[in-house]
Amino acid sequence: MRKYEVMYIIRPELDQEAVQATVEKFQNIINNGGEVTKQDLMGKRRLAYEINKIRDGHFVLVHFNANNDVVNELDRVMKISDEIIRFLIVRDVVA
Repeated sequence: MRKYEVMYIIRPELDQEAVQATVEKFQNIINNGGEVTKQDLMGKRRLAYEINKIRDGHFVLVHFNANNDVVNELDRVMKISDEIIRFLIVRDVVA
């Protein structure tokens, strides 16, 4: 298993319960073959630039250990989720 981190932005118009449900959905995908080591709900913040006329978003940062199958599934589900504005999954390289 390798170390990864994912940062994703959830739509600002969702209420707190919907945001929590979205976070739990992605956490369950990671836990199905991997493990979450650290999760940080950064809250609602202003975007650096507009994305499809959206100025704000709920930011979430997750550090996790997983294999390629889990990362591919997480990527696939995030691409088709309407709640997600942007996301980025990177491999955490320790120097």
